[in-house]
Amino acid sequence: MNQQDELGRRIASLLDDSADAVGPAQRERLRAARKLALDRHYEQRERALAPRFATGIGNLTERPVFGIQYLIPIAALVLGLAGVAYMHYTPSSDIADIDAGLLTDDLPINAYLDQGFDSWLKRSGR
Repeated sequence: MNQQDELGRRIASLLDDSADAVGPAQRERLRAARKLALDRHYEQRERALAPRFATGIGNLTERPVFGIQYLIPIAALVLGLAGVAYMHYTPSSDIADIDAGLLTDDLPINAYLDQGFDSWLKRSGR
C-alpha cells in the first residue's frame, strides 16, 4: 500500500466522522454545491471528448475552429504529402533504366561491353 492510498483513507475517515456534526441546512448546501460541481465537470468532459465540429453549428460560431492547435497537424500532413509526391515522381535513375533495358531486352550493345556487366554475368552463373 502506498502513501497516497493511506492518506486517502485517513482523509475519508475524518470526513465521515465530521459528517455527523453537519446540520440539515449545511448538508443541503453541500449537496447542491456537489451537484453543481459534478454537472460542470461532466459538461466540460463532454465538450473535451466531442470534436468541435460535432457539437453543433451554434458552437462553431462561439469557438474558433481553425486555431493554432490545427496548424501543426495540417502543416505536417501537407509536408508529408509533398514528400511522398516528390519521392514518387522523381525521374528514374540510370541504374533503373539499365535494369529495365535488361528485362525488356532493349539494351544497347555498349551495355554488354561494360566490364561491370561482364563480372555481373560471371557472378550470377550465366
